[in-house]
Amino acid sequence: MYLSNIRATGTGTSPAMRRPSGRVPATVVALGLVSFFTDVSSEMVAAFLPMYLMYGLGAGYVHLGLLDGLYTGASALLRLVGGHVADRSARPKAVAMAGYGLSAASKLLFPLAGGMMGGIGTAVAVDRAGKGLRTAPRDALITAAAPPHQVGAAFGVHRALDTAGALLGPMLVFALVAGIGQAYDAIFVASFCLAMVGLMILIFFVRDRKVEPGTRPRVRLRDGARLLARRPLRRAVPCAALLGLATAGDAFVFVALQRQSGLGVTALPLLPLGTSLVFLAAAVPAGRLADRIGGWKVFLAGHVLLAAAYALLAGASGGVAMVAGVLLLHGLFYAATDGVLMAYLAPRLPEHLRASGLGITQTGQAIARMGGAIGFGVLATGWDLRVSFLVFATLLAAGLLVACAFPPSQKEQPSP
Repeated sequence: MYLSNIRATGTGTSPAMRRPSGRVPATVVALGLVSFFTDVSSEMVAAFLPMYLMYGLGAGYVHLGLLDGLYTGASALLRLVGGHVADRSARPKAVAMAGYGLSAASKLLFPLAGGMMGGIGTAVAVDRAGKGLRTAPRDALITAAAPPHQVGAAFGVHRALDTAGALLGPMLVFALVAGIGQAYDAIFVASFCLAMVGLMILIFFVRDRKVEPGTRPRVRLRDGARLLARRPLRRAVPCAALLGLATAGDAFVFVALQRQSGLGVTALPLLPLGTSLVFLAAAVPAGRLADRIGGWKVFLAGHVLLAAAYALLAGASGGVAMVAGVLLLHGLFYAATDGVLMAYLAPRLPEHLRASGLGITQTGQAIARMGGAIGFGVLATGWDLRVSFLVFATLLAAGLLVACAFPPSQKEQPSP
């Protein structure tokens, strides 16, 4: 889709020296294709697990919340490791390769787990550990490849390709389940093969940005930690974490839609398609809007949309309109937040600590969202889904008030 926009660029060329252009650098598109195949692989598993756990193994809301929280938060600490190692070695591609390889290997662990929750949890943890290692180095590669005035758009293009993979993953699961019935191992093997395609693209078509010897400051562990004491991380990280705590796991959104709308159980893996379609359509416009009016404003607006989706789930009685409205709001939330916050922060961080700073932010979000998913599962077990979504909509509104009251500086520039 975006290949017509590729502009061949040398990875050693400084973004500031490039001529202004509406075209997307080739490195960004290559990384987008890596994420495309990886997300097809990951979303095949993510779309299949809720149906498998709840209707195959008979798991309850607490189990679903724990695994959904693990899916979100297992990568948390390794995001710090991935960011620091990428900065210290000045080789973000190598660190990203390790992460993508670990996620690919994890797909073979699912068939070995059988129906044991512990084995499934281990496979999920390994997959998410790989995501933790790769995310900050990958985002640092995107930032280095994009001209300063196009960082938001570059992240938007990357996330659009990423989301196209998320769109295709559930469709493949639906087709495989319809075609092979109970032969679930085939889903995990197919997922592994697709993840390996993404890894090969990374190896052969993405290069690290060249750094001249002696021109890069030495990176120490405490340097990354000190970023938290400086704007914009000093305010952005706590605010993003606070909003993450009020974010329910995606699995609960789709389970609630399936149950309140009266759709059949086999339709559950297809519901993420609605979110992904909206995300795919809105990711690039949201990135360009962030370049124009500011990423922090777009990021907060995305959480307003999420609160509206939760309120709709809490108050609507079902039907096609409710399903369409929630999926629309949910997709727009991801378009306005996933990548937009990184695009806002990355240019404001020192280049030699950029991956560390992004890793710190992503870790705060991941831990908070893990807590939110687990908390929602406990809440839904004690009450019901409607009341739980009403509580989380209220918590999001309170978090937005705090985030609006303490915004990170819009004028902050990186310093050595």
